[in-house]
Amino acid sequence: MAMRAFRRFMTRALLLGIAAFLIVPMVIPFESSGTLTNVEAAGNGEEFAEVNGIQVHIATEEYSGPSKADVPLFILLHGFGASTHSWRFVMKSLSTQGDVLAYDRPAFGYTERPTSWTGANPYGFEGHFELISALIEKFGKGQEIILGGHSAGGQIACEYARLNPDKVQRLILVDPAILTTGTGSSWINSLKVIPQVDRLGPFLVRGVASSGNDLLERSYYDKAQLTDEVAEGYFRPLTIKGWERAFWEYSTAPRDNKLAQNLTSISQPTLLITGKYDLVVPTADTEKLATIIKNNQLVIVDKSGHLPQEEQPGVFADAVIKWVKATKLP
Repeated sequence: MAMRAFRRFMTRALLLGIAAFLIVPMVIPFESSGTLTNVEAAGNGEEFAEVNGIQVHIATEEYSGPSKADVPLFILLHGFGASTHSWRFVMKSLSTQGDVLAYDRPAFGYTERPTSWTGANPYGFEGHFELISALIEKFGKGQEIILGGHSAGGQIACEYARLNPDKVQRLILVDPAILTTGTGSSWINSLKVIPQVDRLGPFLVRGVASSGNDLLERSYYDKAQLTDEVAEGYFRPLTIKGWERAFWEYSTAPRDNKLAQNLTSISQPTLLITGKYDLVVPTADTEKLATIIKNNQLVIVDKSGHLPQEEQPGVFADAVIKWVKATKLP
């Protein structure tokens, strides 16, 4: 009798647990910790461009050299959790060689965060490739394109260049997350199809604020450079209403790719830059890429971690400018 009663109790408990999982997430209201629109959070004077139906936050610098003829366009992609903010110290220097465009990838910075769409998922690789193509068409004006990417943005830039050699003439990869962290998210994506899990998603990603702070600290070699002002630039986008839902969409978006298996097929001249003390994407990863990608130059920036463009902007810009001049197309 006791065993039979225990079994009845466990069966009821299990059924209640299943019911709670199925019902509770669907009735719990979710309130974003953000309160501002993306434009309000960005502040006055920021630039936006309508691209593929999305309001994309951009930062630009026009060519500042002596002659406007035949100058390239740099398009810069930031890393995970970052924005155009991470390129702020080097854009003006790079403009001595061409026009410069940096933008916030969907789910980051001040770019609009759609929650529904038709066609490719804007948070996945395919949607992002379409966005890059649209940016080239909108801002390129027939120019040579030098595509640059940092960390996770480096993976996207590299794969786009591999698949679109006719659209990208030169490639800059800064601490690129290709060999160690270049995996897809299919297992998370499979969970997203469960409505209850999808509903809980925004709750689950709220911890990104605290984990992001740890990642930012690990990214700096010289911790004294990580001031409150710098941190504010990274975390202010979390004041945007609905950032959690967008980040959940990003986390579950399709990003499977075959880049790591096809690095030898990259045909563009490629500049590889890494901080000597990178703890996020190991320096050894970028050094290994230099043995795989055919036409490359490797620059290791001393006294720098994962963000050489921020910690050593002068050294970084000088390396890029020297490489641009050396690899200029006839």
